[in-house]
This record gives sequence, structure tokens and C-alpha cells, in this order.
Amino acid sequence: MEDHGTDIDLPDSLHGMDDLALDMRLISSHRADRVWHRVNPELWAASRNPWAVLKSVGQPELEKLGNDEAFVAQVRALIEDRRKRNSAPFWFPQSQAAGTLNLTAYFSMEFGLSEALPIYAGGLGVLAGDHMKSSTDLGAPVVGVGLLYQQGYFRQALDSRGNQHELYPFSDPSEIPVQRLRGNDGAWIRIPLEFPGRTVYLRAWAVNVGRLWLYLLDSNDPANDPSDRGITAQLYAADPEVRWKQEMALGFGGWRLLRELGLDPHVCHLNEGHAAFAVLERASWIVREQNVPFDVALTVARAGTVFTTHTPVAAAFDRFDPSYVIGYLSPFAAEMRVSIGKILGLGRMRADDDSEPFNMAYLAIRGASRVNGVSWLHGEVSRELFADLFPRCPLEEIPVGHVTNGVHVPSWDSPAADELWTNAELRNQWRGVPTPIVERMEERPTAELWQMRNCNRERFVGWARQRLARQLTIAGAGADRIDEGQRIFDPEALTLGFARRFTEYKRTALLLHDPDRFARILTNPERPVQIAVAGKAHPADTIGKAMIQRWYAFSQRDDVRSHVAFIADYDLLLAEQLVNGVDVWINTPRRPWEASGTSGMKVLVNGGLNLSELDGWWAEAYTPAVGWAIGDGAEHGSDPNWDAQEANGLYTLLEHEIVPMFYNRDQDGVPQDWMARVRKSMGRLTPQFSSERMVRQYVDDIYTPAAAAYRTRIVDNCRVGSDIQRWREMIANYWSEVSFGALHVEPAAAGHDFRVLVSLGAIGTDAVHVQLYATAWEHGAAERIPMERGDEVVRRTFAYHAHVDSPRPPNDYTPRVVPYHAYASFPLETEKICWYTR
Repeated sequence: MEDHGTDIDLPDSLHGMDDLALDMRLISSHRADRVWHRVNPELWAASRNPWAVLKSVGQPELEKLGNDEAFVAQVRALIEDRRKRNSAPFWFPQSQAAGTLNLTAYFSMEFGLSEALPIYAGGLGVLAGDHMKSSTDLGAPVVGVGLLYQQGYFRQALDSRGNQHELYPFSDPSEIPVQRLRGNDGAWIRIPLEFPGRTVYLRAWAVNVGRLWLYLLDSNDPANDPSDRGITAQLYAADPEVRWKQEMALGFGGWRLLRELGLDPHVCHLNEGHAAFAVLERASWIVREQNVPFDVALTVARAGTVFTTHTPVAAAFDRFDPSYVIGYLSPFAAEMRVSIGKILGLGRMRADDDSEPFNMAYLAIRGASRVNGVSWLHGEVSRELFADLFPRCPLEEIPVGHVTNGVHVPSWDSPAADELWTNAELRNQWRGVPTPIVERMEERPTAELWQMRNCNRERFVGWARQRLARQLTIAGAGADRIDEGQRIFDPEALTLGFARRFTEYKRTALLLHDPDRFARILTNPERPVQIAVAGKAHPADTIGKAMIQRWYAFSQRDDVRSHVAFIADYDLLLAEQLVNGVDVWINTPRRPWEASGTSGMKVLVNGGLNLSELDGWWAEAYTPAVGWAIGDGAEHGSDPNWDAQEANGLYTLLEHEIVPMFYNRDQDGVPQDWMARVRKSMGRLTPQFSSERMVRQYVDDIYTPAAAAYRTRIVDNCRVGSDIQRWREMIANYWSEVSFGALHVEPAAAGHDFRVLVSLGAIGTDAVHVQLYATAWEHGAAERIPMERGDEVVRRTFAYHAHVDSPRPPNDYTPRVVPYHAYASFPLETEKICWYTR
């Protein structure tokens, strides 16, 4: 099915080396790094692209490598390791989920697997890449679905004044690790999409990730018009109609590709709302294959759909003009025999409001049975964001949970950290084999941990000098300034890292609130500090670009120039070097706008410590034993006085605790107190915030029950799905007949007895539950006490009663009626609630 599209003629001794070059799981292997460095050191250092490296050498050099016994032994060892990794019965086949879960399709607008495959912009894509890598390590049945961009996201260059310039280099598919997909007939697979007045064809590609595959689509087919060939030119196109077409390609095209390949995943995981059209396309297949109406098919598809939101503010959701829905989806609606208004309503707060845009997050949440944020705090924030979709629900019942993000540890450890994890016999943890990490970390000698940290820092300083010198050369700096760049930083000085997207809510200028005070911290001759800064601003974000200029100007000050470097073009390679080498990672978002954040997790792997706002993942992870916190754990909006207070607190922590602790050494030159935090941080937090834990949580808590629910709804020609849809329609049509009569509350020997009359009309008793509800009290959870049905007092009016034994006053408890179906998801599938009003 796959076409390598290569004319590489490997010697017999190197047979299989092309498969190594195309496997994006191996990109995190330090042993593989040494192989590709041996083949072409210059190209490997610049690109980290094993496929380009392998294709770059001529036949004589390949023959020479094939006769090098030591090199051949390295290659054969990698091939054998890959075979074992891809065939070993790791965690999933031995788990309880294996009997239920067949396949999960993971849809994402971007995937950050490697710098060799530039189809990512930032944290969302890196998270998707780590999800795929841990899935293959665990043996979890996951297939990725995304888009292949000709230019990807922009590359950043800085001029001599710190102005950001955006560049869009072309990615030649023949030089990146992708393979063209062919069908069973040997022809290239092309997926058709019907656009107004024309058919657009999508080419199909495959990326190998260990035992798993990531499938990608692009519109650069010769049969398409030039404007359509450019649909997948750039990630996150600025033109809203191009974005709309991209999301149609991902959702509609992605699901069609899976079916073309003979795959029918029971679970569809939408990594953000960009992919929500997959819900509609999936339902259309159910319509045709099961011969059921579209609303029943959507009810069936919903059971097997998972939606992960990464967005901390409603303004960041993708919204489109309703004319796009009408212009592009009217033929789809006609084929499905539903009105275009019905499709529009799936993406609106108010279905009949013609002025309201079409919201992809709303489509995703209405097409899913399980919705989650990406940290505990983000789950709370998301419940507030989606509360208006469930106007009768208490906030704690808004159906959004959380699965905190994690990172793929083998992808982010330095060579020295990798050696430490290996020596401690802890690497099987990332394959789902529980190991006593805390205990074994306690057993490692402090001197060994300190040596690892020194190796990491020294390696980073050497790399940063080379990168900065090249950056200065490109910017046209003079020879003296380039020479300075080659000598920047001290391998023994406390090294801070500060890298992120430059935008207002990240508060990237907080460290520069008092630049002179910060400069004094950096330049203390007895306790020097240095900081590496990186990050991009969106091309249209003038505030973010101004922040970059401010940092660049600060880095050019004579007093701090050897202590500060703004390293341009924040990408996976730069991120890897930063999280490997820095001693302290600093993060300063405005709470609660950091949905999760994963950069600080990558620092854990390498013995770095975190100094961060109590936001995102750090709100869960922080204790004084493992790092430092900024702020008070409360929300203060954009109050400049509070920002100033936090900046001063940040300086004070550096001056009086962090810097002194790093330089407080014993007789052997080891900072014992510092290393105690390093040990606890690595041992306690690394497994907790690994993508191995994250994927297992998705499999156990979300994918498996979603797969079971999907199968329940689709069997017997969607019998249960049809019954649920009839129940939903009954609730929608007759809920107005539900009402309360008199409520009687009487003291009992212990607590109180509640009795209330409930009129149910045509709804009937089997389709509802009657409860007493009380909000959370004294740090406890909200209470939902079932009320038992008594006699039918008059026609369709029943007496319900309950006893409550609680110190709470009876007025805390309010009767309510909620819809109930044994196989339905409340309130995602109907948000109706009838509350008793006093």
C-alpha cells in the first residue's frame, strides 16, 4: 500500500536502513542519532531529517558504509531493536481494554513528531506527536489523521533590530519521511471532496510511527485548480475560507481516507474542534451502511466520538460565516435528507439565529459523548466556557472532564539523562510497565545526578553558541558581534529558560518589568545567571512582535549581552536543546489562560526545575519540594498592579532563594539542597506528567467506554441508537409538560423527609429521574439524592419522596427532574432539567 518513492539502492548489509529512516518513533533514539550523524554530519545537524540524510549520499558512499563493520553493526542493532519494539506484547494487549477497543482514529490539525516533518505550529501539535509515540510504545491501537502542508507554519528570522520576519520554505515530499499511499489496484489513492461547482482531490500519504501509522492528506493534486492546490499550503491559513476548506479536508477527507483504507475505528478522537467535520462524515457512512436516518446515525456516531478542547478562551474557537455552511454543505444536507438549518444548528448556541456564526467547538461538543480539557484547572475553565450550551445545569455538571497532558519521555531526554534513566532500569515505565521510580531515584548518588545536570548544561551552551553565531551571521552582524555570540554563556552558571508563543496573555515581558533589577540578578559576579529566550509571535500579532523586540533590545545591552540570548526560530530542535540544558524553566501566563503547557514537563525529564505561575499543569504538580510558584493561585485578570506584584515576587524568589540555593555547594562542589529538589522532581513528577500515563488514561477512562457505547448503539441496525433518538425527540417535544406540585418537608428522627408531586405528562416515569440536588458544601461534592416514586395521585402526576440524613438545612436541597435513558449521555444528549421553584 505504501510507496517509498525512492531510488536508494542499499547494499545487502544495510538492508532495512530505509525503514529506519522513515520511522518517526526512532527520531527519539540517541543511538539512531549517531548513525545519521555518521552518514552526513552537516545535514543531520541542520535538519534532523534521517530520510533526507540517507538520500543525500551517493552510491559509492553507501557501499563504503556497507563495508564498515562497526557501522553495519550499529544499523543491524537498530533494526533488531525496532523489530522487537514493534512486535513485543506491551501494555495494551495485556490490558482489560484489549477485549473492547478495536481502533481509535486521532484527528489533529497538526502533528509535531520531528523537525523532519514540519507540520506543526506549537504545543497542540507536539502533544499530538507525543500521543502517537506513546501509543506505539504501549501497543495501543491508534491511527493518526492530519494534513500535509507544503510550507507548514512560518519560520522565524530576526533582523539586527529584533524585528520578526516570517519565512515559508517549501517541504519537498520526496525529502521528508512520508510515503505516497496506493490502493489495492496499485493506483495512488485520491480522496474526492465536493466543493461548490467542482471536485477537489486530496492526495494521501503515510508516516510510520513505530507500529502505528499517521495518515496525511494534501490538496496539491495536479487535477485541482491552482487556488485549490494551495488549500494545504500553510498551516492555519489566515484566509478564513481557506481555513474552512482545510478543516473540511481534515474532517470529511480524513474519515473518507480511513474507510478507503478499509479501517472503521470505533472511536474518533477530535484533538480540538478543527476536525469536527469528521462527526458529520462518519454519520453519513452510518446512514448509507445501516440505512437509518441522519439523526439516528449522528446519535450512533456521537457515542464513539471524543472531543479534547485545548482552548482557554471562547474567542479562540474557530468560527465561520454561515454562508460557508450553506455554500459548501447544502449538497451534503440534501444527500442526508436533513435541512441545512439542522446542520447550522449543530454549530450554534441558538440554532435559529441566522446572524450567529458556525462554531466548530460547538459542532464537536454536540457530536461527542465525552469531552475533556487538558488539565484539572482547564477542565474547570472549559465548564465555564461551555456553560451557555447547558443553561439549566449547575456548573459542576457541565459535561467536561479532564485528562492532563503529558510528554513522551524518550523524545525529550538528553543523552546524559537517557543514560541515567537506563542505569536506573526505569525505561520500561514508558512502555506501561510500572517501576518504582521514586525509590530508584532515591538510590541514585547525588553526584551522578549533578554530573548529569552539568553535562546537559555544557552541551546546551555549546549548541547555543553555534546557533547564535549562525543567527548573527544571517542578520548581518559584524565579526566582533559574531565572535561574542560564539563565546556567550558560561557552562557552569545557573541557566534559565524562557520560551513560548509571544502573545499578551503569556506575559512574556513580566521578567522585564524592572530590567535594571533583572540585569543585576544576571550579572552578579559571585553568582552569575544566564537566560535563553525563544518564541514566535503570530504574523498579525503586533503586541507579540513588540515583546520580541523588547527582549531583543534587552539582550543587546552591554551589561547583560553575555548573559542573555534571544534564539530565533523556536522549533522542535531548539525546544529539545532548551529543555535538555536549562536548570530552571520559567513560565508566566496570566491564570487561567494556560490550558496545560507541556514545556515544563519536558524539563522534568532532564533534572530541570520549574518556576511557574500556578496555572495549567503546574497548578496540579506544584509543591515546595519540587520547584517554585508565582502568584497566589487566584485570578486577577489583566490588572497591571498585580502584574507588577508578581514580577517583584519573581525577582525576590530568584535573588533570595533560587540563585543562592544553586550556588550553595558542599565540600565536593555539589549543591545538596538544589539536588534534593531535582531528585524529587524527577522521581515524583516525570511519570505523573508523561504521555505514557496520559495515553493509558485515555484508553481506560475514555476510549474503551466510548467504543463499548458505540457498539451498543450500532448493533441490530442501530436499534439502541434509534431508541435513544426517539427518547431525545420525546424529551424535546414534551418536556414543557413536566412540572412540580407542592413540596412537603418534615423533620424526622434523623434528618428530614421530602415529598413532592411531579407531573410528567407524555414523558412518563421511565424516561426521567427525580432527584434532590444540593450544591457542594464544606469542601464536599454536590449531592444528588434519588427520590423514589410513590402513588399516581392523579393521571400522570406522581408523589416522589426521599429521606435526607444530613446536618445541612433542608432549604439546601431542591427537587428536580432530569431526563434518563440507560444508554444515553446526560446532559450532552439533552440538557433539559426541570427545577422545583419555591
